[in-house]
Amino acid sequence: MLEEKILNDYKTAMKSKDALRSSALSFLRSQMMNAAIEKRKKNLDDTEAIVVIKKQIKQRQDSIEQFKKGNRLDLADKETKELEILQSYLPAQMSEEEIKKLIDEAVEQTGAVGIKDMGRVMKEVLAKVGGQADGKVVSDLVKSKLSV
Repeated sequence: MLEEKILNDYKTAMKSKDALRSSALSFLRSQMMNAAIEKRKKNLDDTEAIVVIKKQIKQRQDSIEQFKKGNRLDLADKETKELEILQSYLPAQMSEEEIKKLIDEAVEQTGAVGIKDMGRVMKEVLAKVGGQADGKVVSDLVKSKLSV
């Protein structure tokens, strides 16, 4: 399970005194515990854990953007390193070409003709990609496909 892997990696980071990794994984573990408590479960399954990891990744990306705007490159660098640590726990991401194929299939299946059908196409595509593609990337690709 993903949660166990994160716990083991956290313990290893603590033993090796890797402050950055242990800090990032500690925070991730606390967020996962909060999510489990919210769902009234002892542990999260892998799908739920991936949702928590993606949420943390999104927060890191927003922080990096804000730190760069504020000219705090030291903090942006720290957040970038934490982002890389978190991304290592996600499943392999699909390529743009693979996503475009799925979008083409979804457009055919739903009979989408314009941007007003974007919701139906997105629902179809996101069900197929699961956690293997960023929702924003999928959204941008669907939008460009339907606005042609």
